[in-house]
Amino acid sequence: MDCEGLIKQWLGMSFEAVMPGCGGGKVLPSKDSRFGDWQCNDAMGIAKRAGKNPRDVAQAVIQALPVPELLEKVEIAGPGFINLTLSKRAIAAGVEAMTTDEHLGIAQKGQGECVVIDYSSPNVAKPMHIGHIRSTVIGNAIDRILRALGYDVIADNHLGDWGTQFGILIMGYRTFLTDEERENLTVDMLEKVYVKSYNATKENPKWLERCREELVHLQRGDKDNLAIWKRFIEISLHEFGRIYDRLGVRFDLYRGESYYQPSLEETVHLLKAKGLATQSDGAWIVDLKDKGLEIAIVQKRDGGFNYTTTDIATVRSRVAEFSPARIIYVTDERQQLHFKQFFDICKTLGACDKTQLQHIWFGLMRLPDATFSTRQGNVIKLETLLDEAATRARKIVDASHPDWPETERAALAEAIGIGAIKYADLSHDPATMIVFTWDKALALDGNSGPYLQYANARLNSLLEKYRQQVGQDPSTRPLQLQTDIEKTLALHLLQYPNTVQRAGDTCKPSILADYLYQLSQLYSSFYQSAPVLKAEPAVRDSRIRLCDAVSKVLRDGLSLLGIPTPERI
Repeated sequence: MDCEGLIKQWLGMSFEAVMPGCGGGKVLPSKDSRFGDWQCNDAMGIAKRAGKNPRDVAQAVIQALPVPELLEKVEIAGPGFINLTLSKRAIAAGVEAMTTDEHLGIAQKGQGECVVIDYSSPNVAKPMHIGHIRSTVIGNAIDRILRALGYDVIADNHLGDWGTQFGILIMGYRTFLTDEERENLTVDMLEKVYVKSYNATKENPKWLERCREELVHLQRGDKDNLAIWKRFIEISLHEFGRIYDRLGVRFDLYRGESYYQPSLEETVHLLKAKGLATQSDGAWIVDLKDKGLEIAIVQKRDGGFNYTTTDIATVRSRVAEFSPARIIYVTDERQQLHFKQFFDICKTLGACDKTQLQHIWFGLMRLPDATFSTRQGNVIKLETLLDEAATRARKIVDASHPDWPETERAALAEAIGIGAIKYADLSHDPATMIVFTWDKALALDGNSGPYLQYANARLNSLLEKYRQQVGQDPSTRPLQLQTDIEKTLALHLLQYPNTVQRAGDTCKPSILADYLYQLSQLYSSFYQSAPVLKAEPAVRDSRIRLCDAVSKVLRDGLSLLGIPTPERI
């Protein structure tokens, strides 16, 4: 039973009966139980526009149609608030229906619609660093949430695999590496070679010239240089894959900038033909000053192209191949101008008439002391961060469970460490800057990943004890709400589908994270005040069904955030 949907339907029809076309009927969960379980504030705004008394409008609305049986009480408060109190029977029926549904009541709003989401996007031949964590974690959570809403999601890892740096890198590869090093090539080695070769370009003009020649050979399809370049990509993808496996992240596509190179010339030609691109000082530009934006260069004086051109070509390619309803980009806040520019150009060009382009930007992650542990140059490698998380979590696990098998302790430490990092990110609104601290991230109490993982593990333990003691499946027991805390917990459960919907619509996984934290807090209050296994059988069975519902929602919600859920902690 969709209690919220039924309330909205009744109120909407009632408002329509009283004042046709007014559009009233929106409801919100009450923040204070004294004012019911749900509230509708529409009467006040509608009455003001119509020049009527809000309480009179509210009174007419609640009397227009018979009150549904699921409502125990309907009251008017203050200047015209409509407060609605659900019956415990209706709430229980709603929870039972939601938790037996394969989608946990989440409406498949996106069915039949394609969404492309572009996130993570590391550069080939460079180790992933801490700057990639937020794009990867936020992007993957949005990806998972949209799939839960029924969208056909295509997760595209748009790799930085083309550009002038590859001439520098190929030159360094040919010059500075031994045959043995080339045979056992790693991304770390490539990074060191690049730095060495780049520094040589600053000191030696002839070296720079030779780097440019290597780049030209690559761009013209030289067999040897193409083979070297492809090896760079192969090695990079292998090492990226290890990181993604640890993070539980997967992509449908790995398409780098190189994939779109053949269409760049055509893209600039279209911009010229539409009169959007004009020549300035030898370069081709799109003047966006009348839009309050800076000039965007689409072709440089030397004939080369840049990121703007590539991104326009990428949109054209994605629209032609997938016909997506949305293309979502997840990057840091520093790229806002770039996205405003190329979004505007795409719209003016007509490249995305039926596709919404959406930039989800996030604040940077900062550290109180500017470091996690060891530093490699000025970049903190992502693998270093993950290793540090697992190491710190391992100390907690070893102290709590020294008798557990080594393999189980190692797996648990990895799950807790990864979960801690992810939740520390996802519990914040993407647009906020994060100050990361290990103590807060790994805390077993408070708003943290380990706290939620521990709540899930406690639920698993309780449900397993019930199965062993009673020999019944908790999910088959009847739910009968008796106490206020039971009702409050069940009401919160009913908000889960709408919460996932809001998180997907806004691309803010933090909405879901906040909901799950509140759920865990409510469950803790319930567990402390309401005996479960020691209660008399009828009460015990009802409460275990409520616990089973909490377990299902908590586990599902954490999976949508990409956070591991160990069976025991």
